[in-house]
Amino acid sequence: MKYTTICAAFFAAVATASDVKQLNKDTFKSFVEENDLVLAEFFAPWCGHCKALAPEYETAATTLKEKDIKLVKVDCTEEQDLCQEYGVEGYPTLKVFRGPENISPYSGQRKADSLISYMTKQSLPAVSEVTKDTIEEFKTADKVVLVAYFAADDKASNETFTSVANGLRDNFLFGATSDAALAKAEGVSQPGLVLYKSFDDGKDVFTEKFDAEAIKSFAKVASTPLIGEVGPETYSDYMAAGIPLAYIFAETPEERAQFAKELKPLALKHKGAINFATIDAGSFGQHAGNLNLKVGTWPAFAIQRTDKNEKFPYDQDNKITEKDIGTFVDEFLAGKVDPSIKSEPIPESQDGPVSVVVAKNYKDIVIDNDKDVLLEFYAPWCGHCKALAPKYEELGELYSSDAFSKLVTIAKVDATLNDVPDEIQGFPTIKLFAAGKKDSPIDYSGSRTVEDLVKFIEENGTHKVAAVYEEVKEKVADAAADAADAAASVADEATKSAGSAADQATKSAGSAADEATKSVKSGAEKATDAAKEAAADAASSASSVASKATEAAKKDHDEL
Repeated sequence: MKYTTICAAFFAAVATASDVKQLNKDTFKSFVEENDLVLAEFFAPWCGHCKALAPEYETAATTLKEKDIKLVKVDCTEEQDLCQEYGVEGYPTLKVFRGPENISPYSGQRKADSLISYMTKQSLPAVSEVTKDTIEEFKTADKVVLVAYFAADDKASNETFTSVANGLRDNFLFGATSDAALAKAEGVSQPGLVLYKSFDDGKDVFTEKFDAEAIKSFAKVASTPLIGEVGPETYSDYMAAGIPLAYIFAETPEERAQFAKELKPLALKHKGAINFATIDAGSFGQHAGNLNLKVGTWPAFAIQRTDKNEKFPYDQDNKITEKDIGTFVDEFLAGKVDPSIKSEPIPESQDGPVSVVVAKNYKDIVIDNDKDVLLEFYAPWCGHCKALAPKYEELGELYSSDAFSKLVTIAKVDATLNDVPDEIQGFPTIKLFAAGKKDSPIDYSGSRTVEDLVKFIEENGTHKVAAVYEEVKEKVADAAADAADAAASVADEATKSAGSAADQATKSAGSAADEATKSVKSGAEKATDAAKEAAADAASSASSVASKATEAAKKDHDEL
């Protein structure tokens, strides 16, 4: 039994051993001071994304410790001050530390391979020197590696390549060599450039002028697989690629592999003009609805123009073949295919303070005019959108006067039911389309208060319209208070009058008590009637004063 207990304890210790070091306020700063490069995760134990990251983070830590790159974590539920010091607002937050003062956000994906690749690049200079002894290993050091070949005295090419590397070091691994023999062996002339990759044909040779913009464009195109896979880890890269994306929806890995093989010639033919990618219909089939495809009918094909968020669904009754898809793609690139537009009906009238935008009137209300247009993209199920709704209506009221409505429009669009040119990542999203600058809308990232939205419109709008939200509130409040005071005063006088009448009646009744019971009753009744009449007159007077005060308040509001 003792032997069993010892073994169990041993294996438990092995199982729980971790290459991720957990730090606190007493150990964090000294640790980052003692280590040249540290990746820190700020997390909360209850956070679902943190739990999903944990095994990936552990795997990366084990691999990266061989390169002397440390991965640590901080529990923000226990170390609130430490997390606040480093600006942690959500979980998990990943930051790269090169000492306690040199801090940058981690901008890679939350997968082990991505963590390893990103931190490996961070550990190297922007451009690594490559020799005949290291070049083969360097070519496979990451999924994508760029190696430049130029003469030792070619300062211009060296500076150009280094500037590109400094800008893209988070994305790619860069190396350079001045060895002419290595350039000859790779079949390139100096200055030359080769992109090595662990997919497709293994490498692409740069053939354009050795120019920074041309190199950046080459790297972006050549580093994208001919037919990749769309998923949580790659979606943002495809959206940022700047060229249309063709989706191939299929349910099984075997189907996706078959379609990738069949359509590869098309991807090669249109390389640099359109990206092709398969997508798991079983896991991400709902995204087909965003492309105006019928969800559940597989396989399916659609093209998205990512810069304008236009959708071009392929007829789901037709088969997906190289020939038919090839024709569809050719016609799309030639501008012969119209985008599919999902839209609610155009509202018959716009009576409210907030204009309702749908896909079919988007250009009229938002783009084709000389107004500053604040547009909220919302979803009916979004809790934050529901909380914003009454404030947004109040905001619209501020600009509903004839003078302001000619310059500013407050509008909203249900982005789940209408195709809009903008790719919306979350709800609510608020953008200002300033007059004369409609092609460069400004994202709103402040707090969702009427005051802050008013200030945002004034500061960023072309017309600089200054709504007076606080003044209106104060005037309406003051007028309402005056009305209440006046009504209370009249009611008080009415009460006093009624009381006086009742006292007088009582005295009269007492002095006449010796006459007759009938006379007493008659006097009391008369007194009561007098009291009622006085109270009624007072109430009527109070109501009149309150009404006049309210009208005065409304008049002040309208004048503003």
